[in-house]
Formats: sequence, structure tokens, C-alpha cells
Amino acid sequence: MEKDEIHLRRLPAAAPWGPHADSEFHGVDFLPEDLSEAPEETGMRVNKKYSCLPAEEKGIHIINIRAIEDIGYDQHESTLLNSLSKNPDADCKYGLYFRDGKRKVDYILVYHYKKSSAGKTLARRPQQNDASIRSTKQDQPLPGKGVQLEMGDSEPHMDYHEDDKRFRREEYEGNLVEAGLELERDEDTKIHGIGFVKIHAPWNVLCREAEFLKLKMPTKKMYQINQTHGLLKKINSVIQKITEPIQPKVAEHKPQTVKRLSYPFSREKQHLFDLSDKDSFFDSKTRSTIVYEILKRTTCTKAKYSMGITSLLANGVYSAAYPLHDGDYEGENVEPNDRKLLCEEWASYGVFYKYQPIDLVRKYFGEKIGLYFAWLGVYTQMLIPASIVGIIVFLYGCATVDENIPSMEMCDQRNNITMCPLCDKTCSYWKMSSACATARASHLFDNPATVFFSVFMALWAATFMEHWKRKQMRLNYRWDLTGFEEEEDHPRAEYEAKVLEKSLRKEHKHKETDKEKLTWKDRFPAYLTNFVGIIFMVGLTFAIVFGVIIYRISTAAALAISSTPSGRSSVRVTVTATAVIINLVVIIILDEVYGCIARWLTQIEVPKTDKNFEERLIFKAFLLKFVNAYTPIFYVAFFKGRFVGRPGDYVYIFHSFRMEECAPGGCLMELCIQLSIIMLGKQLIQNNLFEIGIPKMKKFIRYLKLKRRRSLDHEEHMKKKQRYEVDYNLEPFAGLTPEYMEMIIQFGFVTLFVASFPLAPLFALLNNIIEIRLDAKKFVTELRRPVAVRAKDIGIWYNILRGIGKLAVIINAFVISFTSDFIPRLVYLYMYSENGTMHGFVNHTLSSFNVSDFQAGTAPNDPLDLGYEVQICRYKDYREPPWSENKYDISKDFWAVLAARLAFVIVFQNLVMFMSEFVDWIIPDIPKDISQQIHKEKVLMVEVFMREEQGKLQMLETWKEKDKRKGENCNNHSPRLSRSRSGSLSSCHSYPLDV
Repeated sequence: MEKDEIHLRRLPAAAPWGPHADSEFHGVDFLPEDLSEAPEETGMRVNKKYSCLPAEEKGIHIINIRAIEDIGYDQHESTLLNSLSKNPDADCKYGLYFRDGKRKVDYILVYHYKKSSAGKTLARRPQQNDASIRSTKQDQPLPGKGVQLEMGDSEPHMDYHEDDKRFRREEYEGNLVEAGLELERDEDTKIHGIGFVKIHAPWNVLCREAEFLKLKMPTKKMYQINQTHGLLKKINSVIQKITEPIQPKVAEHKPQTVKRLSYPFSREKQHLFDLSDKDSFFDSKTRSTIVYEILKRTTCTKAKYSMGITSLLANGVYSAAYPLHDGDYEGENVEPNDRKLLCEEWASYGVFYKYQPIDLVRKYFGEKIGLYFAWLGVYTQMLIPASIVGIIVFLYGCATVDENIPSMEMCDQRNNITMCPLCDKTCSYWKMSSACATARASHLFDNPATVFFSVFMALWAATFMEHWKRKQMRLNYRWDLTGFEEEEDHPRAEYEAKVLEKSLRKEHKHKETDKEKLTWKDRFPAYLTNFVGIIFMVGLTFAIVFGVIIYRISTAAALAISSTPSGRSSVRVTVTATAVIINLVVIIILDEVYGCIARWLTQIEVPKTDKNFEERLIFKAFLLKFVNAYTPIFYVAFFKGRFVGRPGDYVYIFHSFRMEECAPGGCLMELCIQLSIIMLGKQLIQNNLFEIGIPKMKKFIRYLKLKRRRSLDHEEHMKKKQRYEVDYNLEPFAGLTPEYMEMIIQFGFVTLFVASFPLAPLFALLNNIIEIRLDAKKFVTELRRPVAVRAKDIGIWYNILRGIGKLAVIINAFVISFTSDFIPRLVYLYMYSENGTMHGFVNHTLSSFNVSDFQAGTAPNDPLDLGYEVQICRYKDYREPPWSENKYDISKDFWAVLAARLAFVIVFQNLVMFMSEFVDWIIPDIPKDISQQIHKEKVLMVEVFMREEQGKLQMLETWKEKDKRKGENCNNHSPRLSRSRSGSLSSCHSYPLDV
């Protein structure tokens, strides 16, 4: 028989699955007479409903319908044959189950494959000479819709790389089958050139892996949760009634009075667990976690080094791997599912006022993501009292602005204080009263209440951290994580590759095969690159800030040349606003750049595990983004106006630009403007627009690409997509690092410079209300379902938060003492004031300068701009007057104020630190009721095992008693038994018990 000739004949039932199924009939799948007679392969579960035909049609001997189309049958005949079968998509709930409609899809592997010249699916089976590199199990195709074509002489051969990827996939999938997983392939999808491998974990595999992973599962034993009594019970009931409208309508969120006792799953103790419904005992989150663990440790050896799923994805063998969402979240006739419930009660802007259904979030996405949203919820709740106090402080400033004597003196035109020029030549003398608006605005943020607010926010940060620790313990108890300890993760594929490369090199030189590992010497070039790279990036940030400073100075000088009075008066506002906008744009751009650089620097370090990789990446990214976001603010707070010099002896940059000076009211107002614009702009543009716009844009681009690739076949176009096809078009999950990072940077804005901007907590609160629902919507509707990861805390982020909280105390102490005028006012009030009031404070802070002492070429071009000749002008500093013996030297008032400032920093820092530590000490990390419940669980677990042991002992005693009685009966009747047949004595024999 010739190779290309097709013979249609009646085959034995097992023929298509036999060892020589492909020797003559290439590309045609025959149906057996009785599918139930087809033998199952070892490890491979073949679908009983492989043909998807009704039971009465199983005897019809036809070839696969897809193959009819391939060999040239008319489309109408194919449609007629299709009409004889049930809709397989409805049976498998459109991709949520295997095609038998019984086995749930727990995980999906996606791969690209080449198509033949005719445009049909190409999934070539190996030739007979491939048997040497493939096991017998791997010679069989996976059950599924993939069309099998043998490549004849007329078919174009695939390139080497495609063959290599296919062989790796075949070996890897064979190893997955050997591990106990069940696979089914589908290449007949609407996304051409994309194949899907559906993975199902059967019950025995789930039990085995749950025992390996020490998963705590609920037992049959239930116990009563301790309830409050007396007054506390009444208060709790009142609170529940008041908060009922803002509670999500989710079963998991309702208060529970009983709880199931949990215990690490064990196959030997299955009787302890409630296995009445095995299908729901392991939920979809747990099933996908178990499958992912198997995928990580299963390797493919047909490569330079052993490859797990992460390496196969990185090398393009598979293009994606993900668990499926539970179903659709919108549309008509959508079956109820957790995803739909989350979309309605959590991922909607209409429920922004409600609590989050954290338990349902954990049930669907896992503990790690559940902890992130729980932390974000606690942080947002804690911002409410901070916002209220901040608003009160701001309103206090507004109410007392007309009573503030220093600002009244600055606005009083009768004082006739003439100030020195702000720049050389082009700037003229000016009246202090022209800065009246700036002085009044400064009082809104620079008043005695600001000091109180700084102390309050330091204590707020400490309280927030303690409150979160207690909340975290409650969640650990509720989610059965109290005894959970993270085990060492599998080594990363890149680490294994480096170790293999090192061992091969060493083996080649010294013929040694000892187990190798990477040492600091191996990583020294990477460490050096990291150090140099980070220093360079920090230097780049400083250089950009310096460039903006040059822009501010040069722009101010250019605008000062303007002859219009309105132009001159708005110079400072124009320069400040434009400079801050430039800083904002640079910060947003560098944030993205630094994120990529931090990832690259971490990759070349080759950390051993994913946890090490994540921690090192977080540290580098946070360091670079922290410097990037706060450097411009640090400059305004602590450096601007400090190194200006004095009239007649100014400090110049490049011998032409004078250093910037603070406004007469101080730099605190400008710091407030800088902080507010950067904070609000960063939140609005980066956190919200980017999070909404970029995923939408990526999704639209993918839609256009798929539309361009889509077949024009009307029947194919009208077919409903499978669940795994829909999820493939979603954005892959990129981790929680970006989500945490933006919140940590915001936490810095709220705490570090809160003395200059009391409204920061309010704007953070408004942003977070939107952020929670935005992130929720992204996770539920825009992203593929992430693999559930167990975690009992938020990891390194907690340490970063504590560090920011400690740093905030120090920074706010310096802002109050050096940036604001709080300390100079106190010094004047108690040391220099004649009548115990602030009258004369402005004059006290100003020094005098004789205009005849100007350096040549720096005096104003128009000295009569004010309408009179100026002999003495004033500038803000503590220096000796020109008529003094040591004219223009620093006066003793400067040293008195400096000493007071340093003393305030020391006292404030130590006092607030002590108060924070006191709050930390007085609030226990573990709530008392939770510690009691944990102890109660341990006692109950001991009781369960003791009762089980007692039952075993009683059973053993019963068996021994029966055996003893049986022996006595045999001894009493021994004369009679001796005369009977030997065969009748067997009833008196005793056998040892196997307990």
C-alpha cells in the first residue's frame, strides 16, 4: 500500500491506540466500535466520550469529522455529520471542564505551533526512528481536538527550533502524566497558531500533594468560637447593626459563631476530614496551587540543563501558563460563580463605601493577594482619622491667619521695608508688602498646630503598624495559617543553569563532580555592577535635580527683565509651578526606567530562589524610586536658601547664576506646593491613568492582532470562545511589587513631610478609595487568574514601612526646626520680645545692607524704580549691620536660634520615638481572644487524637478478648476435636492481629 493512499476499513476497537496506529493511516482518527473496550494507557486517561457522539451512534464507523474536511469532503457533509453529535462545548461548560464534562480544568499550558501550507493544524507525530528518544507513553497523542497530519514530501518541514520545542513539550507532558496529572490538548480554537493543554489533577494526586505541602484542611470536628458577653456584646451588636449597610453581601463575610478544626492533610488520617463532597473539598485555588507545584518540580531534560515550567516559559517552549477564572463575570444567563460575586460586591466603583470581602478574595486569589488587599484596606481606614485631624489643622490655620502678627506686619504698607534685589542688575529694590499673599498663605501650613500634627502622625504611624499586626494575626487564625512556615522554594532555573555551567567548567578542569553552588566570588562582578549602577542612577537623579535648579535660576532672571509689573510679581509662582511640573514628568519617566534597571540588576545577581529574587528586586527598586521621588522635595526642604550668601558677597553657580533664595515667608509654602503637585500628579497619572489606560491599550492591541489573524470562516467566527481562550487574551499577572510600591511611596508622602502639608492624608484617602476598586477591577476583569500563593505576612514591605515611620520622625523634626519659622518665633518670643508678643519679629529676622557695598556690576540698573533713592536695603539673615565693627558677620542671634533648633530636634525625636515605642509595647501583637482560640484549637486537636487512640486500644482489647475466648473454647472441646477431621480444626487456630 502506498504511503499517501487512504483506506477506509473496519478496524479493531484498540487499533487507533495500538503501537502501530500511525504506520499506515496518517492523519485520520478512526473511532472504535466500542470506546469502553479501548484500553487505558498507563498514566494517560483517555476520554470515554472522545467522539462526543450520542451513545446510540457509537457503532457508526466513520472517520473523524475534522479529518473529512482535511481530505476534501464537501463542507455540507461535514455540517451534516456535526449535526449528529452533541455540542461538546456545552458539555465541558465552554472550557472549564475536559470534554467528558466531568474532570475540571485546573491549569492551562499554551504554546505556539506552525501551520502547514494548506493552513491546517500541524501537530506531527514522531517517526518510528524517534522511538529511541521517546518512551512508549509519549508515542501516544494527548486526547483532544488536535488534528494529526503526517508530513509527506510535499509538506514543508519545520525548522530545527520548532522541532526542538515540540520534543521538549512532548517529554515534559509525558513527565506530567507520569506524575499523575491528566492532560487534554486542544488546537482547534479560534486563535489560530495557538495550542492549549488542559491539565486536571485527579483525587489521588491532590491528596498526595496536599500532604507534601502540609495544607491545613478543615476536619469534621467543629467548635464554638468564644463570644463576648455583657456590655461588649451589646456594643458589638449595635456596631453590627450600624455597619450592616456597608457590609458586602457575601456569605464568607458574615460573622461566624462556629469554626471547623483544621489539621494538615494526611492520607492516613482521611477519616478525620469531611470527604462527603470530594469535588469541592479542594477548591479551585488549592487545585491550581497543587498543579503549579508539580509543574515547577517536573523537569524536561532535553535541553542544556534541567528545565521546569519557568524555564520552558522563558525559552518559548510554552508561551503562557495560568489557572482559569471561574467563569464569566457579566452577560445574560451567566451561572453564579465567585468571580461574578467579586465583580458585583468588590470590583465595582458603586460599592466604594463598603468593606472588602477579604475572605472571598483570599478564597479566589490566595493568601498573598488577600493580605495585600487587607493591608490596603487597613491603611485606608487608618487614613480617615489622620485626614480629619489634618483638615482641623488646616482650618485652624485659615481661622487664625488674620490674627497672625508676623504676616500682618509684612502686609502693613506703613512699615515701608525696602528689600534688596533678588537678582543682579535686572532686578530692582522691592517692598516687603508685595509678598503679603505668600506670607498669609504660609501661615496656613506654618503654625503651632503643625507641630502637634507632626507628633500625632508619628504616633499614628506606630498605631497603624500595631493595628496591622493584630489584623494580620486575626487573618492568620481565620485562614488556618497559624502554624504555617515558609519552606525553602525550588531553585530558580537561571540559578541552576549557572551552577551547571560552573560544575561543567570545574569537571573539565579538575574532573570533580561534587555538588556546586554559587559563592560571593562567582557573584562579585554582579555585585560590583549593582554598586556602580545604583551609584550612577542616584547620581543621575541628583544631576537632573541640579538641572532643574539651573532652569529655575535662569528662568527667574529672564522673567525679571520683563518691564510689566504683573510679570515681575508672578515670577516666583511661574518658576515654581513650571519647575515642579518638569520634576513630576521626570519622576514618572525615571520610575519606569528605574523599575526595569532594578530588575536587570537583580537578574545578573542570579538569586537562588524566587523569594530571594523578589526581596532583592524590592530593595533596589524602592531605593531608586525613593531617591527619584523625594530628592526634589529634600532640596526645597533642607537646601534651598541655605547657601545663598549675602548682598555684596553672593554664591554663584558657573560664575553667572546666583543661588536661589526662599520667599520672605520662608520655604515651607514652596515645599507644600512641591509636595502637593508631585503627590497628586503621581497618583493621578501614574497610579490611575497608567493602571487603567495601559491594560486597556494592550488589550486593544491584542484584539487587533487576533482579528487580523482570525479565519474568515463564518461558523468558526460565530463559535463561542472557550474559557481558556478568553483568559489567554487577558493581561498576565506581573506580581504585587508595583501595587505595594506605589502605596509605600504614598505612605512616605503622608508621613515624611506631613509638617508642611497637613492635607496629604486626605488626598491619600481619596486616592485609595479609588485605588482599591481599581485594583480589584483589574484583578477580576483585566488580568489572568494568578496562582494562589500561601503567605502569613506582607514580607519585606513591613520592614520598609517601619523604616519610613522611624525616618518620618527625624525628617519632620528637621522640617519644623529648620524649614519653618516655628523655632525663630519661640526664640524671639522668650528672649527678645519687649512686651511678650510677636510684634517686631519680622524686623528682628531682617539684616541691613548698605547699597554702596555692592560688588561692581551687580547693583540694580534702575535704582530709582521705587520712586526714591535707597541707601539701606534689608535681607533675611542674622548678620551684623553695616555700621558695626564686624559688619556683615554672623550675629549672636544666629547661634542662639541654631542652638534652639538643634535642641528641638533632639527633644522632639527622642520624645516621639519614646511615645511610639510605648504605643508599640502597650498594644499586644496578638489579640487576646485570638491567642485563646489558638490555644483552644491545640487542646481540641489533642483531644481528637487521644479519643482516636483510645478507640484503637478498645478495638485491640476487644479483638484480644475474642481471640482468648476462641482459644478457651478450643481447649474445652479438644477430645471431641481430636476425633474429627483435621480440616475442622482450622476454626480453633488463632492468627496474629495486624494492628
